Amino acid sequence: MADTQIFEPDARAIPYAIEGNGAAVVLIAGQGLNIDSLGTLAHSVAAEDFTLVRIGSRRPSDAAVSMRDIAQDVIDVMDHLKVADAWVGGHGFGGSVAREVAVDYAARVNGLLLLGVESADQSGGLDVALIPEHLRDVDVAELQGAAREASDLAPLADGIPVLVIQATEDPITPAANGDALQAAAPDRVSVVRVEGAAHMFPVTHIGEASWAIEDYLDWD
Repeated sequence: MADTQIFEPDARAIPYAIEGNGAAVVLIAGQGLNIDSLGTLAHSVAAEDFTLVRIGSRRPSDAAVSMRDIAQDVIDVMDHLKVADAWVGGHGFGGSVAREVAVDYAARVNGLLLLGVESADQSGGLDVALIPEHLRDVDVAELQGAAREASDLAPLADGIPVLVIQATEDPITPAANGDALQAAAPDRVSVVRVEGAAHMFPVTHIGEASWAIEDYLDWD
């Protein structure tokens, strides 16, 4: 698994990691989670000839932060790494950021990979106390929640294909959210269900999640 690095424009201190060689895939960590929460999944996908970039959240400051600001952070890291375009996705909250990236920077996004789908009235992420300590990023959970509350959930960007991977036993981003997204755009939203899994399926069900991404991108 690639080591975490810090990109520090304007003291934002954005954590990221990159590994592999091939078509680029960007994965954004969920609320209250660090990029290690996507590390093993990213490593598995990277082994199939993809470049995997994991991106976390900037450090909190006195300034208010919007979802568009966090989307800009993703683009700034991509620019820093000279990634011209990528499949962009994320886990829960990270997927909502990916949707914002696709709306604001459509030319940079080849498609979306949503590991659980947040709703327009999402009230929060997984209780930090339930997150294994080595996967927590407690400092940013409040910033992320405030950004979500201050912003409307981005719609699906026009013309961009979407893969939804959803756990059947997830109370935070329930499977019904992904089903509703597919019903709204059946021509371009595909859904893969991870049976018996809960919200942390990118950690607990790596094989199923990795296979779904690899199979979909190979088909694309």
